[in-house]
Amino acid sequence: MNEHLVESVRGAIEWAALAIEILGAVVIVAGVLRVAITRGTIRFLFKLDEPGAFGSYKTQMGRSLLLGLEFLVAGDVVRTVALDPTLVNVSVLGLLVLVRTFLSWSLAVEIEGHWPWQPRPVAHPSAHDPARHSEGAG
Repeated sequence: MNEHLVESVRGAIEWAALAIEILGAVVIVAGVLRVAITRGTIRFLFKLDEPGAFGSYKTQMGRSLLLGLEFLVAGDVVRTVALDPTLVNVSVLGLLVLVRTFLSWSLAVEIEGHWPWQPRPVAHPSAHDPARHSEGAG
């Protein structure tokens, strides 16, 4: 009976890890399709000269990739730590997490324009900011 319970728990953990990894892949694919369809990849290619067109497109695509990578890392962690925490498996997990963390940081730098440990750049109010003009008008 105890062995049957252990196998049931192992099976549930395996399914949970698989579901998390599938969710990560679905997030990536759905995000890429959403950006390609709603932003219109062909339209985007004709708007490359517009200011901010590439940055906006890249930001939307990067967010989907970042979220999907987080799910993939979570699935790997669940599978390795809960099912078979041998030294080899944990080492492989560490390498996977290292590579995916580097990818996540690289995407974050592309999206936000700074490393995750750096403070966000302070946005200066522009001369065309209506709130700024209304403060001095009263």
